[in-house]
Amino acid sequence: MNPLQIFPLTGIPEVRPGDDLAALLLGALGRANLTIEEGDVLALAQKIVSKAEGRFVRLAEVAPSPEARRIAERDGRDARLVEVVLREANEVVVASARALIVEHRSGAVCAHGGVDRSNLPGGEEAVLLLPRDADASARALREALARQTGARPAVIIADTQGRAFRRGVVGVAIGCAGVEPVADLRGTRDRAGRLLEITQVAQADELAAAASAVMGQAAEGVPAVLIRGARYRPGESPARTLFRPKAEDLFRP
Repeated sequence: MNPLQIFPLTGIPEVRPGDDLAALLLGALGRANLTIEEGDVLALAQKIVSKAEGRFVRLAEVAPSPEARRIAERDGRDARLVEVVLREANEVVVASARALIVEHRSGAVCAHGGVDRSNLPGGEEAVLLLPRDADASARALREALARQTGARPAVIIADTQGRAFRRGVVGVAIGCAGVEPVADLRGTRDRAGRLLEITQVAQADELAAAASAVMGQAAEGVPAVLIRGARYRPGESPARTLFRPKAEDLFRP
């Protein structure tokens, strides 16, 4: 078994709308004396993808709807921010003073629909949305890297999300290319020879969590990492394969 290596990619400047992420990542790899090899995984923070895609919203330009005002007044929130979240949502799952959790248009259930204010230029008046299609973003980046290097690394776009019954946030994959999001082990056998009947491994999330441990959550300034030595099943299924459909949801009515 090969050791798992995770290399931080540093020195990437503040990403702006229209920036070429492939060029920025290749520059960071060069500064770290790294080249992409077959089997490598490039994991990058959702935020730099959203910034490059110009997914900014200025709260000063947002006119709250009656529903947003109602939720904001009841729960003590900024009505403009609530409105942005509602625009990104298929459905409100929980709206209270403690949490605003929605099903994002991608199908992911997450706090504030992924709308974020941290580490943004423009201060408190700017918020950043998730990519329109994080899987498409991952595929495009993978193809751009392949054209420029000849290698086709797997690409994971990682965000951090909470979990219903555990404290704290952890890295998860919201977009991927070249890696099967869920490795289905049903039908295989464990070391004792027992048939596995329900085991499915969220391998894209495991890789995202490993990357997140190096990228950090605050002011670390590491928006991407190169993962080498990971054992994963390649594939082209979208990250939304990880999202449990509502019909299988054990907790939503």
